[in-house]
Formats: sequence, structure tokens, C-alpha cells
Amino acid sequence: MSTSLPQGEEKTRAVTAMFDAIAPRYDLVNRIITFRMDVGWRKRAVSDLALPKRSIVLDLASGTGDLSRELRACGLEAISVDLSEGMLRADRSGVPRVLANALTLPIEDGDVDGATCGFGLRNFSELPGFFTELARVVRTGGRVALLEVATPDNAVLRWGHSIYFGRVVPVIGGLLSDGAAYRYLPRSVAYLPEPDDLVAMFRRAGFSDATRTLLSGGIAQLLTGTRG
Repeated sequence: MSTSLPQGEEKTRAVTAMFDAIAPRYDLVNRIITFRMDVGWRKRAVSDLALPKRSIVLDLASGTGDLSRELRACGLEAISVDLSEGMLRADRSGVPRVLANALTLPIEDGDVDGATCGFGLRNFSELPGFFTELARVVRTGGRVALLEVATPDNAVLRWGHSIYFGRVVPVIGGLLSDGAAYRYLPRSVAYLPEPDDLVAMFRRAGFSDATRTLLSGGIAQLLTGTRG
């Protein structure tokens, strides 16, 4: 990965190759660097979907299927969607798997009841198109829950998090998996819009009640919305 952050199709290719490379130890590294807080974040995301059992939910940028497993455990019909073949091969969720770009989904208009995405927003080539695609495939009244990293508002927490996320996480990632990928991880936060702009973008796409909730002191965020 170059020192400058890739854009457009270059970004799509680079991110796909990166996730193919880190797929075998992705779950292990996630649990270690988040102190297993990611497990609770995913439970919260699925809970906040507030969809009835047997609802069909797309798990976009599904990775190894952590959110898909949680969706399935809660009685929802999950479909795991990722652009990385390596991640889909490592998916042990037991749900249907689809190799696809989240910006051009092979799904009919209004064909699903909801969607989730775990820490994938900053990896898409563009966010407005992603939100538009969500609005296209999710039925009216359907629900969406999107997890992403965040920067704490509190100055002390923000300083500590910057040290840990920017310096410690790349070391852990380098020891256990791929160093370049985990050096990219803290830098990729630069792709995210300011919080108010992110929520506004989500609302403009058709989720007028979109809200943003900070988790674990502000190191993660959860965006939820209902398709209008």
C-alpha cells in the first residue's frame, strides 16, 4: 500500500487484495485488538435492526461472517456479501454467500428487509453510491445497521485511542497477520466524512430517521435507519 490513500477503482482493487491476504487470521486479530468489544458491537447492531424473525438481511462487506452468525442466531435470514474471495472462503456462518460489490448488488429493488455492514464504510470506493444502493435493495420500512470505527469526542480518550490505534494496532497486526494491512487500518479513517455529513448523506439516500450512536466511549459508531 502506498503512503497516499488509493481512490476509486484503485482503492477497490487494493482493499480486495488486502482482505484476501488477511482473511486466514482476521477473526483472531479482531478479537485481540478490540479486546473482544467487537462481539458486543455486533450484537448491538443486530438488536437495533429491530426486525421480525425470518426477515431477509444482507450482511454487506461480510468478511468472515461474524455479523451473519449473529443475524442467524437471532432468527434472521442472512446473506453474506463480500468482494473478497478470501473472506468468503473463510466465512463459517453457514448462510448463503455472494461474491459482489456492495455498490452494484445483484438484488432486485426492494427485495430485502434489511442490511448490515461491519466496519466496511471506509473501504468502499464511494459512500453516496453505497447509501443509494442500500435504499434501492431494502424495502420500504426495512432497517439498516452500519458499524464503523470512530474517533472519541473526549480529548483524553481521543489521545489514548490515537496512540493505540495508530501505533499499537499496526504492531499487533504485523506480528499476527499482514503488517501493511494493519498500517492501512488507522489511516483509512481519513476516508470517513465528518459525523454530521455522514448522517446527512445516509438521510438523503432515503433513510430520513438515520441516527448515529457512539459505542465504547466513542471508538466505534453505529448508524441505523429505516427505509422511507
